[in-house]
Amino acid sequence: MSNIEIITNPEVEVVFNNYPDSVRNKMLYLRNLLIETAKENDQITKLEETLKWGEPSYLTKIGSTIRMDWKQKSPEHYAMYFQCTSRLVETFKMIFKNKFNFEGNRAIVFGLNNEIPTAELKHCIRAALTYHKVKHLPTLGI
Repeated sequence: MSNIEIITNPEVEVVFNNYPDSVRNKMLYLRNLLIETAKENDQITKLEETLKWGEPSYLTKIGSTIRMDWKQKSPEHYAMYFQCTSRLVETFKMIFKNKFNFEGNRAIVFGLNNEIPTAELKHCIRAALTYHKVKHLPTLGI
């Protein structure tokens, strides 16, 4: 595990605290999984946790932004969002078509009552956090 610098905007904590109780732990699980995955990659030296469009967002110098959120209009679901102009979600669909539910070319959607396939999601997170280093690879290094 690498020792990375994590820069956190204090407003992110406010967003997590404002999620309903039934959702907060799910969102914190995604956050912790993302940070754990970043720490496992020696190429990542800094992770920025901030807000984009009011949603917790994660950025690295060598990767593509990852956002996550739960929305009142879809109360039974929450999602991890990726750059829709990247090859990330199209690649995830090709490799993990039976493991995840997808929203177009921009998100992996989770049901509040569904178990997350953690190992597979970590592959997706790793590919996004290092996207600029792996985008030339046919399956993004997965």
